[in-house]
Amino acid sequence: MRIRVRLFAAARQAAGCDVVELELPAPATIAELRRRLAQDLPRLSAVTEAALFAVNAEYAGETREIPPGAEVACIPPVSGG
Repeated sequence: MRIRVRLFAAARQAAGCDVVELELPAPATIAELRRRLAQDLPRLSAVTEAALFAVNAEYAGETREIPPGAEVACIPPVSGG
């Protein structure tokens, strides 16, 4: 299953792009996606460890399955004052 992940903030900066696409066996979970992102894009590993993920505009836990064609977003923690 091809998964397209939109990257925001520090994740986008680390990857140098807005979107990454990965091939994962179906059904894939957020935990599997997180591991694969860190494996395939090591510069993202520090960001993805603490990032939240959303599937179809809803925050998703580690066990959430990603349906085919879903919109997936990687949202890193935000700091500021």
